Amino acid sequence: MLFSFITSSLYAATPLVDAVWVKDQIGKEGVVMLDLRTPASYKKGHVPGAVYTNYSKDGWRVKNSEGIAGMLPPVDQISNLIGSLGIGNQDHVVLIPYGTSSSKLGTATRIYWTFKVLGHDKVSILNGGMAAYKKAKKPAFPIETVSNSLQPKTFQANFKKEWVLSRDQVRQAFDNGDVFLDSRTDDQFMGLNKHPKAKVLGTIPGSINVPQDWLTLGGKGTFRDIPALKQIMKRQGVPDQSNVITFCNTGHWASIDWFVLSELLGYPNVRMYDGSLLDWTAADFPMEQKIKI
Repeated sequence: MLFSFITSSLYAATPLVDAVWVKDQIGKEGVVMLDLRTPASYKKGHVPGAVYTNYSKDGWRVKNSEGIAGMLPPVDQISNLIGSLGIGNQDHVVLIPYGTSSSKLGTATRIYWTFKVLGHDKVSILNGGMAAYKKAKKPAFPIETVSNSLQPKTFQANFKKEWVLSRDQVRQAFDNGDVFLDSRTDDQFMGLNKHPKAKVLGTIPGSINVPQDWLTLGGKGTFRDIPALKQIMKRQGVPDQSNVITFCNTGHWASIDWFVLSELLGYPNVRMYDGSLLDWTAADFPMEQKIKI
Protein backbone atom coordinates (compact mmCIF):
# COMPACT_ATOMS: atom_id res chain seq x y z
CA MET A 1 0.00 0.00 0.00
CA LEU A 2 1.01 3.63 -0.29
CA PHE A 3 2.09 4.72 3.19
CA SER A 4 1.79 8.35 4.21
CA PHE A 5 3.49 9.88 7.25
CA ILE A 6 1.38 11.78 9.73
CA THR A 7 3.56 13.69 12.17
CA SER A 8 6.85 15.53 12.05
CA SER A 9 10.21 14.22 13.23
CA LEU A 10 12.70 16.60 14.79
CA TYR A 11 15.86 14.95 16.12
CA ALA A 12 19.41 14.13 15.16
CA ALA A 13 20.14 10.67 13.77
CA THR A 14 22.31 8.33 15.81
CA PRO A 15 24.19 5.39 14.24
CA LEU A 16 22.14 2.84 16.17
CA VAL A 17 18.53 2.85 17.34
CA ASP A 18 16.66 0.21 19.33
CA ALA A 19 13.36 -1.54 18.76
CA VAL A 20 11.43 0.69 21.18
CA TRP A 21 12.60 3.78 19.32
CA VAL A 22 11.53 2.23 16.00
CA LYS A 23 8.07 1.42 17.35
CA ASP A 24 7.69 4.99 18.56
CA GLN A 25 8.52 6.39 15.11
CA ILE A 26 5.94 4.36 13.18
CA GLY A 27 3.88 6.69 11.00
CA LYS A 28 5.97 9.79 11.70
CA GLU A 29 6.75 12.19 8.93
CA GLY A 30 10.29 12.14 7.62
CA VAL A 31 11.20 8.67 8.89
CA VAL A 32 11.65 5.96 6.24
CA MET A 33 12.00 2.40 7.52
CA LEU A 34 13.94 0.35 4.98
CA ASP A 35 13.61 -3.43 5.31
CA LEU A 36 16.71 -5.24 4.03
CA ARG A 37 15.67 -8.88 4.36
CA THR A 38 14.37 -11.24 1.66
CA PRO A 39 11.08 -10.57 -0.16
CA ALA A 40 9.53 -13.61 1.56
CA SER A 41 10.56 -12.41 5.03
CA TYR A 42 9.25 -8.93 4.32
CA LYS A 43 5.89 -10.26 3.13
CA LYS A 44 5.61 -12.52 6.16
CA GLY A 45 5.78 -9.54 8.48
CA HIS A 46 7.55 -6.19 8.87
CA VAL A 47 7.46 -2.92 10.78
CA PRO A 48 4.28 -1.06 9.74
CA GLY A 49 5.05 1.38 6.94
CA ALA A 50 8.45 -0.14 6.13
CA VAL A 51 9.39 -0.30 2.48
CA TYR A 52 11.47 -3.09 0.99
CA THR A 53 14.70 -3.01 -0.96
CA ASN A 54 16.70 -5.95 -2.29
CA TYR A 55 20.37 -5.46 -1.42
CA SER A 56 21.54 -7.98 -4.01
CA LYS A 57 19.30 -7.09 -6.93
CA ASP A 58 18.25 -3.43 -6.69
CA GLY A 59 21.64 -1.94 -7.56
CA TRP A 60 23.20 -1.05 -4.21
CA ARG A 61 26.44 -2.59 -5.51
CA VAL A 62 27.61 -3.20 -9.07
CA LYS A 63 30.53 -4.51 -11.11
CA ASN A 64 32.90 -1.79 -12.22
CA SER A 65 34.47 -1.44 -15.67
CA GLU A 66 37.14 -4.00 -14.74
CA GLY A 67 34.61 -6.58 -13.64
CA ILE A 68 35.20 -6.16 -9.89
CA ALA A 69 31.99 -7.07 -8.09
CA GLY A 70 30.38 -5.29 -5.15
CA MET A 71 31.44 -1.75 -6.00
CA LEU A 72 29.68 1.53 -5.28
CA PRO A 73 27.51 2.42 -8.30
CA PRO A 74 27.85 5.70 -10.20
CA VAL A 75 26.45 8.53 -8.09
CA ASP A 76 23.53 9.31 -10.41
CA GLN A 77 22.53 5.65 -10.48
CA ILE A 78 22.53 5.11 -6.73
CA SER A 79 20.82 8.48 -6.15
CA ASN A 80 18.01 7.45 -8.50
CA LEU A 81 17.59 4.18 -6.61
CA ILE A 82 17.31 5.99 -3.29
CA GLY A 83 14.83 8.50 -4.67
CA SER A 84 12.73 5.72 -6.19
CA LEU A 85 12.27 4.27 -2.71
CA GLY A 86 10.67 7.52 -1.55
CA ILE A 87 13.73 8.84 0.25
CA GLY A 88 14.60 12.52 0.02
CA ASN A 89 17.38 14.58 1.49
CA GLN A 90 15.35 15.54 4.56
CA ASP A 91 14.33 12.00 5.48
CA HIS A 92 15.80 9.93 8.30
CA VAL A 93 16.49 6.47 6.93
CA VAL A 94 16.26 3.55 9.39
CA LEU A 95 17.85 0.35 8.09
CA ILE A 96 16.29 -2.91 9.29
CA PRO A 97 18.35 -6.08 8.70
CA TYR A 98 17.50 -9.59 9.87
CA GLY A 99 19.32 -9.38 13.19
CA THR A 100 20.23 -13.07 13.04
CA SER A 101 23.87 -12.94 11.93
CA SER A 102 26.76 -10.50 11.73
CA SER A 103 27.14 -11.13 8.01
CA LYS A 104 23.52 -10.15 7.39
CA LEU A 105 24.12 -7.09 9.55
CA GLY A 106 26.73 -6.17 6.93
CA THR A 107 23.87 -5.44 4.54
CA ALA A 108 22.85 -2.57 6.82
CA THR A 109 26.36 -1.28 7.50
CA ARG A 110 27.23 -1.30 3.80
CA ILE A 111 24.09 0.65 2.88
CA TYR A 112 24.74 2.98 5.84
CA TRP A 113 28.25 3.62 4.44
CA THR A 114 26.71 4.30 1.03
CA PHE A 115 24.40 6.97 2.46
CA LYS A 116 27.34 8.56 4.27
CA VAL A 117 29.41 8.58 1.07
CA LEU A 118 26.53 10.40 -0.61
CA GLY A 119 26.54 13.04 2.12
CA HIS A 120 23.35 11.85 3.82
CA ASP A 121 23.91 11.76 7.59
CA LYS A 122 20.31 11.10 8.63
CA VAL A 123 20.66 7.33 8.66
CA SER A 124 20.52 4.76 11.47
CA ILE A 125 20.56 0.98 11.90
CA LEU A 126 18.11 -0.94 14.07
CA ASN A 127 20.48 -2.72 16.46
CA GLY A 128 19.44 -6.36 16.56
CA GLY A 129 17.39 -5.93 13.42
CA MET A 130 13.92 -7.36 12.91
CA ALA A 131 14.76 -10.17 15.34
CA ALA A 132 15.00 -7.62 18.17
CA TYR A 133 11.76 -5.95 17.11
CA LYS A 134 9.90 -9.26 17.11
CA LYS A 135 11.10 -10.11 20.63
CA ALA A 136 8.96 -7.38 22.19
CA LYS A 137 6.24 -8.99 24.29
CA LYS A 138 4.73 -6.36 26.61
CA PRO A 139 2.79 -5.71 24.50
CA ALA A 140 3.95 -7.21 21.22
CA PHE A 141 5.10 -4.56 18.76
CA PRO A 142 2.87 -4.15 15.70
CA ILE A 143 3.60 -6.16 12.57
CA GLU A 144 1.99 -5.88 9.15
CA THR A 145 2.12 -8.04 6.02
CA VAL A 146 0.89 -5.63 3.36
CA SER A 147 3.62 -4.32 1.04
CA ASN A 148 4.29 -0.57 1.16
CA SER A 149 5.61 1.94 -1.32
CA LEU A 150 6.29 5.65 -1.01
CA GLN A 151 5.95 8.38 -3.58
CA PRO A 152 9.30 8.72 -5.39
CA LYS A 153 11.41 11.73 -4.45
CA THR A 154 14.45 13.48 -5.80
CA PHE A 155 17.55 12.56 -3.83
CA GLN A 156 20.46 14.94 -4.41
CA ALA A 157 23.83 13.46 -3.45
CA ASN A 158 26.62 15.48 -1.91
CA PHE A 159 29.29 12.99 -2.93
CA LYS A 160 32.26 12.65 -0.57
CA LYS A 161 34.90 11.63 -3.07
CA GLU A 162 37.57 11.29 -0.39
CA TRP A 163 35.65 8.40 1.18
CA VAL A 164 35.95 6.17 -1.88
CA LEU A 165 39.47 4.85 -2.35
CA SER A 166 40.76 3.99 -5.80
CA ARG A 167 43.14 1.10 -6.33
CA ASP A 168 46.05 3.52 -6.73
CA GLN A 169 45.11 5.40 -3.54
CA VAL A 170 44.99 2.18 -1.56
CA ARG A 171 48.37 1.09 -2.89
CA GLN A 172 49.80 4.50 -1.97
CA ALA A 173 48.37 4.15 1.54
CA PHE A 174 50.00 0.72 1.79
CA ASP A 175 53.35 2.15 0.68
CA ASN A 176 52.94 4.96 3.24
CA GLY A 177 52.51 2.48 6.08
CA ASP A 178 48.82 3.08 6.84
CA VAL A 179 47.10 0.47 9.02
CA PHE A 180 45.11 -2.15 7.11
CA LEU A 181 42.40 -4.01 9.01
CA ASP A 182 41.20 -7.34 7.58
CA SER A 183 37.55 -7.93 8.52
CA ARG A 184 37.38 -11.48 7.21
CA THR A 185 37.30 -14.74 9.13
CA ASP A 186 40.62 -15.86 10.57
CA ASP A 187 40.91 -18.83 8.18
CA GLN A 188 40.85 -16.45 5.22
CA PHE A 189 43.22 -14.05 6.96
CA MET A 190 45.69 -16.87 7.59
CA GLY A 191 45.52 -17.99 3.96
CA LEU A 192 43.76 -21.31 4.43
CA ASN A 193 40.68 -20.34 2.42
CA LYS A 194 39.64 -17.51 0.14
CA HIS A 195 36.74 -15.96 -1.72
CA PRO A 196 36.26 -17.82 -5.02
CA LYS A 197 36.86 -14.64 -7.03
CA ALA A 198 40.00 -13.57 -5.18
CA LYS A 199 43.07 -14.54 -7.20
CA VAL A 200 45.40 -15.29 -4.27
CA LEU A 201 45.18 -16.79 -0.78
CA GLY A 202 46.22 -14.69 2.18
CA THR A 203 45.96 -11.07 3.24
CA ILE A 204 47.51 -7.68 2.62
CA PRO A 205 50.99 -7.82 4.22
CA GLY A 206 51.14 -6.36 7.72
CA SER A 207 47.38 -6.13 8.15
CA ILE A 208 45.56 -6.63 11.45
CA ASN A 209 42.72 -9.14 11.70
CA VAL A 210 39.46 -8.26 13.46
CA PRO A 211 36.87 -10.73 12.13
CA GLN A 212 33.55 -8.97 11.74
CA ASP A 213 31.69 -11.61 13.74
CA TRP A 214 33.73 -10.72 16.84
CA LEU A 215 31.94 -7.38 16.95
CA THR A 216 28.44 -8.71 17.58
CA LEU A 217 26.99 -10.73 20.44
CA GLY A 218 27.38 -14.40 19.56
CA GLY A 219 28.21 -13.48 15.98
CA LYS A 220 24.59 -12.46 15.47
CA GLY A 221 22.90 -9.15 14.70
CA THR A 222 23.42 -7.03 17.82
CA PHE A 223 26.59 -5.02 18.31
CA ARG A 224 28.62 -5.51 21.47
CA ASP A 225 28.70 -2.58 23.88
CA ILE A 226 31.29 0.17 23.55
CA PRO A 227 33.68 -1.06 26.29
CA ALA A 228 33.79 -4.52 24.70
CA LEU A 229 34.41 -3.09 21.24
CA LYS A 230 37.20 -0.90 22.57
CA GLN A 231 38.79 -3.88 24.28
CA ILE A 232 38.69 -5.96 21.09
CA MET A 233 40.34 -3.23 19.05
CA LYS A 234 42.97 -2.60 21.70
CA ARG A 235 43.74 -6.32 22.02
CA GLN A 236 44.19 -6.64 18.26
CA GLY A 237 46.40 -3.57 18.13
CA VAL A 238 44.21 -1.23 16.10
CA PRO A 239 45.56 2.29 16.82
CA ASP A 240 42.93 4.95 17.35
CA GLN A 241 44.83 7.89 15.86
CA SER A 242 46.39 6.30 12.77
CA ASN A 243 45.02 6.14 9.26
CA VAL A 244 43.05 2.87 9.16
CA ILE A 245 41.65 1.17 6.06
CA THR A 246 39.20 -1.69 6.53
CA PHE A 247 38.90 -4.37 3.85
CA CYS A 248 37.47 -7.83 3.28
CA ASN A 249 36.66 -9.54 -0.01
CA THR A 250 34.06 -7.24 -1.56
CA GLY A 251 33.52 -4.38 0.91
CA HIS A 252 30.65 -6.06 2.78
CA TRP A 253 32.20 -7.40 5.98
CA ALA A 254 34.64 -4.47 5.93
CA SER A 255 31.71 -2.11 6.38
CA ILE A 256 31.00 -3.70 9.78
CA ASP A 257 34.49 -2.97 11.09
CA TRP A 258 34.37 0.49 9.51
CA PHE A 259 31.03 1.18 11.21
CA VAL A 260 32.33 0.13 14.62
CA LEU A 261 35.54 2.14 14.35
CA SER A 262 34.15 5.26 12.71
CA GLU A 263 30.58 5.52 13.91
CA LEU A 264 30.55 3.79 17.30
CA LEU A 265 34.09 4.31 18.63
CA GLY A 266 34.75 7.62 16.89
CA TYR A 267 38.13 6.79 15.35
CA PRO A 268 38.91 9.91 13.29
CA ASN A 269 40.78 8.49 10.30
CA VAL A 270 38.99 5.34 9.16
CA ARG A 271 38.09 4.55 5.58
CA MET A 272 36.79 1.45 3.84
CA TYR A 273 38.33 -0.13 0.75
CA ASP A 274 35.31 -0.67 -1.49
CA GLY A 275 37.01 -3.09 -3.89
CA SER A 276 38.82 -4.95 -1.09
CA LEU A 277 40.73 -8.14 -1.97
CA LEU A 278 38.92 -8.79 -5.23
CA ASP A 279 40.35 -5.51 -6.46
CA TRP A 280 43.73 -5.83 -4.69
CA THR A 281 44.46 -9.32 -6.02
CA ALA A 282 43.24 -8.40 -9.51
CA ALA A 283 46.02 -5.81 -9.55
CA ASP A 284 48.60 -8.42 -8.45
CA PHE A 285 49.53 -6.33 -5.41
CA PRO A 286 51.55 -8.01 -2.61
CA MET A 287 49.90 -10.73 -0.53
CA GLU A 288 51.01 -12.59 2.57
CA GLN A 289 50.00 -16.20 3.25
CA LYS A 290 50.64 -16.93 6.91
CA ILE A 291 49.97 -20.67 6.66
CA LYS A 292 50.96 -22.49 3.46
CA ILE A 293 49.43 -25.89 2.94
